[in-house]
Amino acid sequence: MSPLRRKIATHLVNAQKEAALLTTFNECDMSAILGLRKQVQDDFVAKHGVKLGFMSFFIKAVVDALQTVPALNASLEGDEIVENHFYDIGVAVGTEKGLIVPVVRGCESKSFAQIEKDIIDYAGKARSGGISLSDLQGGVFTITNGGIYGSLLSTPILNPPQSGILGMHSIQERPMAVNGEVVIRPMMYLALTYDHRIVDGKEAVTFLVRVKNCLEHPERMLLGV
Repeated sequence: MSPLRRKIATHLVNAQKEAALLTTFNECDMSAILGLRKQVQDDFVAKHGVKLGFMSFFIKAVVDALQTVPALNASLEGDEIVENHFYDIGVAVGTEKGLIVPVVRGCESKSFAQIEKDIIDYAGKARSGGISLSDLQGGVFTITNGGIYGSLLSTPILNPPQSGILGMHSIQERPMAVNGEVVIRPMMYLALTYDHRIVDGKEAVTFLVRVKNCLEHPERMLLGV
């Protein structure tokens, strides 16, 4: 095993040994986000020089949900619960050498465009081997996107000492019942793994439902409702 692979292995095993891991699931209708991206993509690229991706929506939705359910924005140190009051979100990135989780900082005050630029910068650093230790430290919550590899559903592992991680998955057209009619909608399964020592089931489900609502109604994130 390479030094990086050994460190990753130790980190993940410790997460399973030390935390009380539980995963709750939901699904999200991605119609609104897909429609919005299609509508504004050309103007967005022309103005900001980057594409409007999915990750900025998910980061903004997670920040909103963390503000709604602050228990997910905390960690356990011994017998003490440490509450965070900032929103630095880790984004899991697969590289040829292994999984890394660079942290996008101050997400509550950054625009969608700036978040997309930060992610692109980290991706470039990952490919060139330029990621520093400081880029990987200090995150309060992590998002991982197995959907880019074709994953339909998974149970992500916590990134200690964080108390939650959100798994994104493939967008798949499925028949859904809407207002008594069967319609085809682009659906994504969402998976939230959390540390049940400090996060109760009610809080976890409330958090995931809030993420779902923000993604299905992205205007809420802009209007703060």
